[in-house]
Amino acid sequence: MNYTQLIDLAAQAREKAYAPYSHFKVGAALLTASGRVYTGCNIENVAFSPSVCAERTAIFKAVSEGERDFLAIAIVTSNGIPPCGVCRQVMMEFAPNITVIIADLEGNHHTLTLHELFPNAFTPPQLPR
Repeated sequence: MNYTQLIDLAAQAREKAYAPYSHFKVGAALLTASGRVYTGCNIENVAFSPSVCAERTAIFKAVSEGERDFLAIAIVTSNGIPPCGVCRQVMMEFAPNITVIIADLEGNHHTLTLHELFPNAFTPPQLPR
């Protein structure tokens, strides 16, 4: 699967977002090493803290299905902004070597490694044993 196809799947997932409060829809498509793709969209709640981002939805769907080896994630927003800090932390936990593709609705995109997006991240080896 190429990145253009992954971006298209993320854009389709974005259309399913539930964002009545922020009105900011986000879609994500996560490519696994097994070739499967898991999509996610943001789902808001009036209390905000129970809300979940598209990136975490896709990752948690994949992890709940037993996937643990991730290659790339495409994230589509109206203006191509990068993922929030919580999503970056979740990606670092489950996919520290993932390629992150950030795209907007106009077809513009750029690709980063997670380490470029999230330098000096908090990682499991830093915890005392």
